[in-house]
Amino acid sequence: MDPLVILFDVDNTLLDNDAIVADLRHHLEQVAGPKSVERYFQEFEEIREEMGYADYLGALQHYRAEDPYDADFMRISFYLLSYPFRQRLFPGALEVAEEYSKLGTTVILTDGDVVFQPWKIVRSGLYEAFEGRVMIQIHKEKELFCVEQRFPAERFILVDDKLRLLHETKKVWGDRLTTIFPKQGHYAHDPKILAAYPPADIAVDGIGDLLDEGVRERLKECGLGRG
Repeated sequence: MDPLVILFDVDNTLLDNDAIVADLRHHLEQVAGPKSVERYFQEFEEIREEMGYADYLGALQHYRAEDPYDADFMRISFYLLSYPFRQRLFPGALEVAEEYSKLGTTVILTDGDVVFQPWKIVRSGLYEAFEGRVMIQIHKEKELFCVEQRFPAERFILVDDKLRLLHETKKVWGDRLTTIFPKQGHYAHDPKILAAYPPADIAVDGIGDLLDEGVRERLKECGLGRG
């Protein structure tokens, strides 16, 4: 059993997913027009509502199924697969992964589909940075037993941009968990969400702030870290 496992979300925690979506919207409008943007993201939101996670390629399958003779789906597919995800890492993301591996075992814990989410993680350099310690779940807050089976630990840290997930995980692990909330992405700035859930144990403006000595000292004071 590890003394400490540090779990990092991906989208809007290590990787600027809002910027990726904005780029995709712009590309869709350029190659297929505004109606295609509306159509694609309608499919996207319906799948997310049904499955509980983003599925970019699944939405594209639905997009094609509605009009199988529309060749625009190929250009959208090429765009998604060739997207430079590494350029959308938040400043300091890789440095945080390296530095926090000195405190405990670092692991990616994210929701997502079985093809595109792994592709994003590999293409962004995160798979290598975390030495392959990656868990992609359907509803990660409901599948924490999987985390404990694969990475058993006395204590956990969870770094996530969604207060709801931090809160739900805290309800399960209690004092074994320290929550860190990087205030990045649209969920992190939604006033309804901020009002609905208690604050995290530690909040920072961006993932790179986890390199600040003040945050590191606070974790050490809590007895979190090797040595």
